[in-house]
Amino acid sequence: MFLLVTATEQEMQPLTERLAETPGWLPFVAGVGCLETAVNLTRFLSETSIPIQAVINCGIAGAFVDSGPGLLDICLAQSETQADVGVWMASGIIDFDTIHIPTQFPLSTPLRTKAQAILSAHGQKPWIGPFVSVLAVSGTLNRGETLRTKHQAICENMEGASVARIALDFQLPCLEIRSISNMVIDRDLSQWQLASAIQRLAQTMAILLPELLAQP
Repeated sequence: MFLLVTATEQEMQPLTERLAETPGWLPFVAGVGCLETAVNLTRFLSETSIPIQAVINCGIAGAFVDSGPGLLDICLAQSETQADVGVWMASGIIDFDTIHIPTQFPLSTPLRTKAQAILSAHGQKPWIGPFVSVLAVSGTLNRGETLRTKHQAICENMEGASVARIALDFQLPCLEIRSISNMVIDRDLSQWQLASAIQRLAQTMAILLPELLAQP
């Protein structure tokens, strides 16, 4: 059984509609942000009697300018980094120099490779690269540029690092797939395409998940 994780019901609803006839997966809305996700997903995986084979983290993201992806593009994560752990300095956030806190987490390469091949076979070319997770969404172009250059990241979200970290702990393969709802610029909600990005994600998952479940 694959566990599909989203942050919100808004992101999950189109998935359940499009995948209603596809067996072999469970929906799980973990909540917005790393803390809610960590608590709720860990509790579920600890208590469920359903055998979970893999976790797929689905959602929207903000793409960094000049990182490649544009609005409504699909992205697959190579890794996740909790990007705002450290010391806040005038020049930005720097790593702790007194204590080591793990902040970067890999995602399943075999699962991502399968997903990329399936989407490519259907004429889709997802962007692939490092993602970052943040506690506070970036509201300025300058902060986005800082995160992009420090982590060589292509987009930001609020939950991915938590899901990746928990999947590692439970020894579950993890795939993260996101649709770009906005560019990380000086905040202007009039330029966001939230609803369209959610629908694009659902369309992509309707192609991807049945074939992914069918593979060994």
